[in-house]
Amino acid sequence: MNEPWLIPDWPVPEAIQAVSTVRSGGVSSAPYASLNLAAHVADDPVSVAENRQHLRQQLQLPAEPLWLRQMHGTSVIEADRAVADQAADGAYSQKSGVVCAVMTADCLPVLLYDRSSGAVAAIHAGWRGLADGILEVAVHSLRHASWIAWLGPAIGPQQFEVGSDVRVAMGQRSQQLTTAFSATGEDKWHADIYQIARLQLHALGVDNIYGGHWCTFSDDSRFFSYRRDGTTGRMVTLIVRRE
Repeated sequence: MNEPWLIPDWPVPEAIQAVSTVRSGGVSSAPYASLNLAAHVADDPVSVAENRQHLRQQLQLPAEPLWLRQMHGTSVIEADRAVADQAADGAYSQKSGVVCAVMTADCLPVLLYDRSSGAVAAIHAGWRGLADGILEVAVHSLRHASWIAWLGPAIGPQQFEVGSDVRVAMGQRSQQLTTAFSATGEDKWHADIYQIARLQLHALGVDNIYGGHWCTFSDDSRFFSYRRDGTTGRMVTLIVRRE
């Protein structure tokens, strides 16, 4: 069996531990099979707890991840001052041993590392969050100019069909973002959520961007997908500075 996680390929120090899980390697039953890490999707709580314990033990995490109550908003909080199940869609920390984490099943997980301060961040970036500016909030939470970004598994551009309302919302943020859409029919568009994030990050001065080449919808053997399955589990993408 393949390891139940992806290791980002990006130029960060060895002290930075970053992982994005896949769906295999846990104990949950269908439709949450098998490494579901979300407690809010009606999976058996005992199975979720066992999956979370397995994740922490296998990765030898220095602390329990900060499990957020994600709202598809733009709140990005300081993880060291937060409490479990706090409403937010991102967390950051300048301290070692603090595990920032987000859960996804089609939305885009974004990891950030700042080379000047050693700060780390994990962001849940669905289309609503991107349209409302969550990446700007995250980058400006710690006013540094040396961010590196990694884009984790999300729905791919050939599967993410949206209405004109999504394209209009992105265009109101920046007209350049409309270049990430291709027409599929009347008032229907394919949206490239990876390209949207890249354009926004570049505009914020983040030019070192890695990852962003998966499709959660198409790869049902590796990834949960809410759009594909409806009732399903969630992967987690996490980052921590261990020193």
